Amino acid sequence: MARWDKNAEPGIPDWFWQAVDTPSEEGTVEVDECDVVYRHWGLNGRPGLLLIHGLYAHSHWWDFIAPSFKDDYDVAALDLTGMGDSDYRYSYDPETYAEEICAVCDAVGFDNQVTVVAHSFGGMLMVKAANLYPDRFGGLVLVDSGPRHPDEETPTRGGMMGGGRVKVYPDRDTAINRFRLQPPQPCDNEYIVQYIARHSVMPVDDGWAWKFDEELMTTMKGGSRRIEDYQNLRLPLGVIYGADSALYSAKSLEYLRELAPHKDFPAVALENAQHHLFLDQPLAFIDTLKEMLPRLGRV
Repeated sequence: MARWDKNAEPGIPDWFWQAVDTPSEEGTVEVDECDVVYRHWGLNGRPGLLLIHGLYAHSHWWDFIAPSFKDDYDVAALDLTGMGDSDYRYSYDPETYAEEICAVCDAVGFDNQVTVVAHSFGGMLMVKAANLYPDRFGGLVLVDSGPRHPDEETPTRGGMMGGGRVKVYPDRDTAINRFRLQPPQPCDNEYIVQYIARHSVMPVDDGWAWKFDEELMTTMKGGSRRIEDYQNLRLPLGVIYGADSALYSAKSLEYLRELAPHKDFPAVALENAQHHLFLDQPLAFIDTLKEMLPRLGRV
């Protein structure tokens, strides 16, 4: 967010400005002929912490979260291909996304004890990565992510962020104002939504468009959650979900406990939070995650 916005929006709390003003280094790593962009906070030598965004999102969703962990962790976040500033592919699949996750961990210098925090769609991809590369990771926190109980109906998703890139907007402000969270939900922290929106658009020949590849899901191969991947999940696990989420519930958590080899993993329902829980309750999310990370593997 531009510096002038700080003066134009006096109601935005100081902690937010301090977080998003924290410097990070940007890098790229090539995976299967595509550049994967990542961002890095903190110092090498500390325990690794990788943050993975959800569907059609990007690493800037973590800008106001990541700096709170850099004193204790070496923190990084990536843009999965087809999203953010990473390259587009002709088609997408969980196996290649798993390679991207591993490649970013290698590029940043994370050892095989790195803990991954993954939201929504990113959680599904990380579970695949943990199955394909079981010795590469030290722990996983699923954020409003996991298989829904068979008795629960999966909500129909609307068009992401204003309907995908089905049109080009005439200017940046118009595009930003069309940004929407999916599944649809209100968010009291409009300044966070606006911050994310500002990092979600890009200039194109005739105006402005969303950064994500509109053909991502239509070309995605093997994009459904596989129950056996959760049954084979051997690494230490934690779950944080929104108590009011449309996509995850206590019943889904109960189902995950039935599936996972280690049943007694820590789990927290964040009050007054929906699917995008770290937008709804950023400080409570940070506190919950800080308390949970040391508990992984010790329950």
